[in-house]
Amino acid sequence: QLQLVESGGGLVQPGGSLRLSCAASGDSLDSYTIGWFRQAPEKEREGVSCISSPDGPTFYADSVKGRFTIFRDNAKNTVYLQINSLKPEDTAVYYCAATGGYICSGYVPPREYEYNYWGQGTQVTVSS
Repeated sequence: QLQLVESGGGLVQPGGSLRLSCAASGDSLDSYTIGWFRQAPEKEREGVSCISSPDGPTFYADSVKGRFTIFRDNAKNTVYLQINSLKPEDTAVYYCAATGGYICSGYVPPREYEYNYWGQGTQVTVSS
């Protein structure tokens, strides 16, 4: 069974950068569409980015476009989310998720119900 573990979160000043990792075990990630979601305090979880298998179309929410980059390293069985120009409103728990049944079209945000494997989340806090 596929298992996902996120890492790379932390406390960063506005304008800073982080690289979040989503490492997989139990199966090969290049067979799955991967989504990144985030949940800020007292807000619903939102899909911010996704990438189809094996290295297909990507999607970015308007709020992160131009600042976030999703990419795969299939040799390491890991998907990354590079986050630049961080803003306080990016503060959230970030989750990666995987699905074998849906693709990332590049036009539609990832939706929670499409994803059936989830990591535990990693906290990103943007504050001066």
